[in-house]
Amino acid sequence: MAVYVALLYSIVLSAGRRVVMADLKAMAQGLGFRNVRTLVATGNLVFEADAQPIASIEGQLEAGFATAFGKHVDIIARDAETWLRLADGNPFLDGIGSEVIIRVMRQPLEPEVLDIFAKYRQKSERMAVVDGDLWIDFGLKASETKLLPALTTKRLGIGTMRNWNTVRGLADMIGR
Repeated sequence: MAVYVALLYSIVLSAGRRVVMADLKAMAQGLGFRNVRTLVATGNLVFEADAQPIASIEGQLEAGFATAFGKHVDIIARDAETWLRLADGNPFLDGIGSEVIIRVMRQPLEPEVLDIFAKYRQKSERMAVVDGDLWIDFGLKASETKLLPALTTKRLGIGTMRNWNTVRGLADMIGR
């Protein structure tokens, strides 16, 4: 038995309609995943399943989501050990938890990707690639940055963002 974390790219189904976490939990249980739990209402799952490749977990969740909710959503998964390593890799521990985010990637990024964002960054913003995932400390308010709209799937590939508070919360859920 293995523990996994899964992150939905989006919980928006259509205008005014969002995925309810109880329904997301039920969808995962319907796929045979056990001890399914959610954290906050932004599409974060922790569950147990037979040990298998991450791509298999992601594929099952994406297919199950499309069947249950009628829409494809990219879902990024990590096993517990990898998630704990991710949480331990925060290069901006001195940042404010809600203003430090990580873009968890399906395919790892190279550090050279940071050059793409130089023209969007404010002086107070810091960025780093750690184990293929992109960490950002917005320094001020993420909602006021020019950087956020530049972090597109077209530029970076499939991934999803979570703030440091959520990363820690998921690490605590899996037994940090």
